[in-house]
Amino acid sequence: MNRNICISQLDIFCLLFPLLFFWGCKEKEKTDERLKTSDSLSGKPMPSLPKKTIVFFGNSLTAGFGLDLSEAFPSLIQSRIDSLKLPYKVINAGLSGETSAGGGSRIDWILRQPLDIFVLELGGNDGLRGIPASDTYANLQSIIDKVRSSHPAAKILLTGIQMPPSMGKRYTTEFRNIFPELAKKNKIELVPFILEGVGGLPSLNQADGIHPTAAGDIIVAGNVWKVLEKML
Repeated sequence: MNRNICISQLDIFCLLFPLLFFWGCKEKEKTDERLKTSDSLSGKPMPSLPKKTIVFFGNSLTAGFGLDLSEAFPSLIQSRIDSLKLPYKVINAGLSGETSAGGGSRIDWILRQPLDIFVLELGGNDGLRGIPASDTYANLQSIIDKVRSSHPAAKILLTGIQMPPSMGKRYTTEFRNIFPELAKKNKIELVPFILEGVGGLPSLNQADGIHPTAAGDIIVAGNVWKVLEKML
């Protein structure tokens, strides 16, 4: 009689042991999860993804002529990126007065740093100086070639610009066509007209009628963001 009882107890233990072991494992998983949550709530730094680099390479529009650097459209885009907690940092490589030829001379130094997205905003000063559209095209193509050669995996975004009617219909047409032709040839992204909704509007431009005000640059940032967002 006692022997039978002992066997029954042993049988019961054998049946319950896997259940007890499983329950213990699940409780450990719950405890580990609570510890992770506790760490995040306590302010302890959580592992973060390494940030990728977006280089804005351009002239006074990129540099934010007449504005605080924080008001320039690349800085506004950085703020948008940060608000979305995306792992990207923006580098403003704008230089007031820069032409496409000048950019070609400066690009090698810029390309020494890592970059994942390259935003090319040049050509405006060429147009205002009446430089032949074919020269601007060739200079911008050279810059694109150098970016691709040094950073094959980098994505490229080209921003277009247009000239006022006072430059003549033939020239303004040739100049406007530079950007979509380059984008198509190189299979890169394009902002057709970076000053869309800003150009020619006195209320959104500084006294020179060329450079956007802080309010104007908010619109410029939006024009760029519409295309750039898809590349992130």
